[in-house]
Amino acid sequence: MIINYIHWNIDPEIINIFGISLRYYGCLFVGGLMLCIYMLNWIFRNENISPDNLEKLSIYGMVGIFAGARLGHCLFYEPSYYFNHPLEIILPIQPTADGGYKFSGFQGLASHGGVLGLLIALYLYSRKTKHAMIDTIDLISVVAGISFGFIRLGNFMNSEIIGITTTKPWGVIFERVDNIPRHPAQLYEAISYFIIFTVMIILYKKMRERLKNGFFFGLGSVLFFTARFLIEFVKEDQVGFEDGMTFNMGQLLSIPFIVLGIGFIIYGLIKTKRIKTVPNIQ
Repeated sequence: MIINYIHWNIDPEIINIFGISLRYYGCLFVGGLMLCIYMLNWIFRNENISPDNLEKLSIYGMVGIFAGARLGHCLFYEPSYYFNHPLEIILPIQPTADGGYKFSGFQGLASHGGVLGLLIALYLYSRKTKHAMIDTIDLISVVAGISFGFIRLGNFMNSEIIGITTTKPWGVIFERVDNIPRHPAQLYEAISYFIIFTVMIILYKKMRERLKNGFFFGLGSVLFFTARFLIEFVKEDQVGFEDGMTFNMGQLLSIPFIVLGIGFIIYGLIKTKRIKTVPNIQ
């Protein structure tokens, strides 16, 4: 049987003006964040939270996500390279053969680092606005799947984070990498994250009064990182030191988030139940 695999050879760069590159990945990264902010605007109105808080949250959150994702990639996946090229951690440049530098964009962002960066940013935001951090991370978790999904679509446009070889009819030949049909692991993740977002938004709309105090953060952590853990089995290793490891770096970094998520689910259910059963003494 002849299988007509999908051939993928999209140029990651949309346009280049005077050496400044506009790429699909960057547009999808920012677009996903903008959609999250749009959804949070609706949620904040529903929760009667000041729109000024959303403006502050957007700034803190975007800085935290990007800084954390960038540092996470540099420290988790390529520490030796970036310790020797520290300028490239914070600047979108790469050295050229003639000893100069060229604009390259940021070549590497790690989702686990982005989550850690966001949590630090939310702590600072909560101190600034007095909006309880546990409530803030709950609300963000409801919409986070949009951003996660768009980032993986960006990876697909870049022909990066590719899957292992496959004979399935939906296999994709990433021509910029090789001529071997592979699992479109980026699309598996994107679809998973969009499904999780749908589940979260339905739960929020129908059961908000019963699901508070960290429940959504816990559920999101379990679902997002369980999906990531499982899909890693059909991905190629991202860096050389992962060769021969039972679980790769992405899976090892996912385990603490899954355990933490289970803890928050339990805590959120117990805490909310206790609050509801406490008599209102006047």
